[in-house]
Amino acid sequence: MEKSLKPMSGYLALFIAIALTGVGIYLLVNAEHQAPWIVAGILLVLLSLFFLKGLMIIQPNHSRVLNFFGKYVGSVKENGLFFVNPLYGSYKLSLRYQNFQGQTLKVNDKMGNPIEIGAVIVWRVGDTYKAAYQVANYIDYVRTQSEAAVRHLAVSFPYDTMEDEQAEITLRDGGERVNKILEQELAERLEPAGILIQEARISHLAYAPEIAGAMLQRQQATAIVAARIKIVEGAVGMVDLALKKLSADNIVELDDERKAAMVSNLMVVLCGEKAATPVLNAGTLYQ
Repeated sequence: MEKSLKPMSGYLALFIAIALTGVGIYLLVNAEHQAPWIVAGILLVLLSLFFLKGLMIIQPNHSRVLNFFGKYVGSVKENGLFFVNPLYGSYKLSLRYQNFQGQTLKVNDKMGNPIEIGAVIVWRVGDTYKAAYQVANYIDYVRTQSEAAVRHLAVSFPYDTMEDEQAEITLRDGGERVNKILEQELAERLEPAGILIQEARISHLAYAPEIAGAMLQRQQATAIVAARIKIVEGAVGMVDLALKKLSADNIVELDDERKAAMVSNLMVVLCGEKAATPVLNAGTLYQ
C-alpha cells in the first residue's frame, strides 16, 4: 500500500554540502603537499557530494517513489527541496491530469452492425505505489485497458433502436448514461494500476463506411414513415371534425356516398405532397 513520506528540508543539507565543498577545496589548495590535509580535503569533497546526492526537487503535482535496495520506503508528494538518504532509489511520477485520445476503433455493436467508435479519457495517478510497482508501465496499461473498455461498451449496446426496439440504452441516444457506464468500467479496469478516472466520453460514433449509406437510407425511410403517420392521424381528425361541424350546423345533408367522396377528396388534399388543384362544380348538389 502507498505510504506518505515527509523527508527533512533540503536547505540545511544544501548549506552543509556547500560548506564542506568550500572547506575541502581550501584544504586541497593550502595542503602544501601534506598528505593528511590532502586526504581530509578529498574526504570533505566526497562527503559534500554524498549530501548533494540526497537532495531532490519535487515540482508541483509530481511525486517521488523511494525504495531502499528493493524495499519500498514511501512516496513523497509535497513539492519543494528535500533531503533523503542518498542510498535511496527514486522513481518519478506525475500527479497531473492527463488526456488520452483513443484511436477510432472498428467493432460490431450488440446487433452485429460494424461501427466506428472512439473515446476521450481524463485520468491521473492516484496511488503511486500501484502505478510504480503493480504494473510494468502504467501509461501503456491505461492505453490498452481503455481500448478494451471501449470495445466492450460497443458490443454491449446497439447503435440505435432500429435494430433492437426493446433496448433501453443505445450508443447514439444513451448520452450521459453511456459515459457513466464507460467511466465505471474504466475505474474497475485501471484500479490495479492506481489510476483515477476523472471523465470519459464518447468522442466519435458512426456506422462503418461499408454500411453507412444503407443505414442513412433506412433512417430517412423511418423518418418519412413516422412523418406520414402523423400526417394521416392529423388528416383523419380534420375530416372527422369537418363532417361533425357540417352536421351540427345543418349546413348540408350528405348521404353515405357523398360523405365517402368528401372524405376521399379531403384525405387526398391533406395527405398529398403537392398542393391540390381545385375543381369548381357549378351544377346542383344532386346533379
